[in-house]
This record gives sequence, C-alpha cells and structure tokens, in this order.
Amino acid sequence: MLSLFKKFKEGLTKTARAIVEKTVGVFGARPIDATTLGSLEEALYGADFGVETTQEILEEIKTAHRKDPSMRGQQAAVIGAAVLRRVLAGAEGRLENGTGGTGSGPGSPGPGAGNPAVICLIGVNGSGKTTTAAKLGYDLKEDGRSVLLAACDTFRAAAVEQLRSWAQRLDLDLVASHTGADSAAVAFDAWQAAKSRHKDYLLIDTAGRLHTKRNLMDELAKIRRVLQKNDPTAPHHSWLVVDGSLGANSIEQARVFHQSFGLTGIIVTKLDGTSRGGALVGIYRQLKLPIYFIGFGEQPDDLQPFSVDNYVKAVFGLENGA
Repeated sequence: MLSLFKKFKEGLTKTARAIVEKTVGVFGARPIDATTLGSLEEALYGADFGVETTQEILEEIKTAHRKDPSMRGQQAAVIGAAVLRRVLAGAEGRLENGTGGTGSGPGSPGPGAGNPAVICLIGVNGSGKTTTAAKLGYDLKEDGRSVLLAACDTFRAAAVEQLRSWAQRLDLDLVASHTGADSAAVAFDAWQAAKSRHKDYLLIDTAGRLHTKRNLMDELAKIRRVLQKNDPTAPHHSWLVVDGSLGANSIEQARVFHQSFGLTGIIVTKLDGTSRGGALVGIYRQLKLPIYFIGFGEQPDDLQPFSVDNYVKAVFGLENGA
C-alpha cells in the first residue's frame, strides 16, 4: 500500500514534470536567472495555475532572488510551494468522524433523528462521477461507515449498469431502477431504504448531461425537493465531480453548477492523466469551495482525501518532509 504522499507524487507526475522538467535548471543545482524564470512562468500557465497564482509565485521568487542572486532552484521550489499553501488555505474538505449518520461536513447541517447523511454527486458526463460514487462508497466503508448507493443517473443507458457492477465488485448496497426511470423517484426510494437499513451515508449518482441544459438543472432541483420531503436538511453535501484534464475550463462549469444547485464541495478526478493539475487551484480561488477528494486512477483506493501539503510538495517536486 502506497503512502498518501506517494499516491499524490505518482498521481501528479505529469503536472510536476511540466513544471520541473520543462523548466531546465529552475529546480536543480544551478542559480536561477531570467531565462529559467521565464520558463517557469510558461510551465505554470501550461499547468493551468492561472494568472493570479502564477504571478504571485513569480513575484515572491523574484523578490527572494533580488535579495540573494545566487539563489538555487530548490529554494525557488520551496517558495512556490509556500505560495500555494497560502492560496489553498482552508481548501481541504473533511467529513466528520464517526458513524450513525453524523458525517456531514463543517458548516453543513447534519442529518437528524438517525437519518442518513446524503451526498449528491453532480457533474457532466465523462467526469468520472459514477465511478467516483462507487470509490467514495468504498472509502467510507473501509473507514467503518455503512453506505447505500443510489443510481439516479437514469438518463445515460450505461450509468445504472456501471454503478451496479461497481457495487457488486465492492460489496456495496445499491438502489437502482431501469434506464429512463424517474431519477427523483429513485432518490426517494433510496432514502427510504437507507433509513430503514440504518445506513450512515446515502450517495446519489445524478444525471450528467451538459451543465447548460435546463432540464438537467430542473431534474437536480426535483431530486433535492424529494429528498427534503424525507429530511428537510438533505442533501447535506452537493459535490461537483470535475475532470482534472479539463484545466481552466472546469472553473466555468463549477460556477454554473454552483449558481444553479448550491455546491458544497469539489472532487477532482483523472489527475494522473493530465499535466493541467493546477486547475483545482483556480476553482478554489474563484468559488472557495472545499476540495474533498482527488482521483488518481481506476482502482478503488485511487480516490484520496485532498491534502494541501501533499499536493504542493508533489507539484513542485519536493520530497515528503520538505
């Protein structure tokens, strides 16, 4: 079993390479100069860190360089990591510990009277939402929580069977219907089942058509209304699942969903396959939504709780403990 830092380091290899290797000498032993700083700027933009974050990193490195013209690349990396830590302060989303339906996050109303904590996973097709629902269920189960999955993406033909396959593989309870069924009715039945089976968490996989489609937003609103007939505080979390390879394009997607549905957090997936791993920084800067998990691959344990420290060290090629 890999340590959490190694998971981040391996999962963010492409993003780190875009910064570390493309910027020849910046993070090596030779002193930095205008050329290497220019290369670093290009690499940070290429990794989708955005204008604000890129300029903050460069300004702090330049300020330190003016004071110490012999400054080496490793020092620049440490400064860059410190800037990212500051930018991402408060970005780590955390579920409360314990079972028995007490799993709502900081600032969110918790389920009452033994009701399940409800997490709605939202996002467009291709973001990895359905597999993320299963992986999140697995993570919670491994942590001693009881979980029920709800296959409410009844629009996409393969979604229900995909979630059913994952549920069987990971030994997770599932409530599902047929393709084309009323997704809100499935959500209602799933809540009733989770309540009667004394589940700690109900994880709802919602439909994933484009966020610009009005009928999708109406469908999400209907799911919310149905859930609130059972528990006025539900859903306790509404998390957007974002494909990390979309880069800065994911920011607008997050903004639209947030305005329409009221997101409480983010999960960023597929970071192992992209060099644009800086996009999550832009999402957090724009919306201040906590990042709960990030995904690095196809295995159940490749969904990991987001760690600012592990993220910044992995991105800048620093070792654990640096």
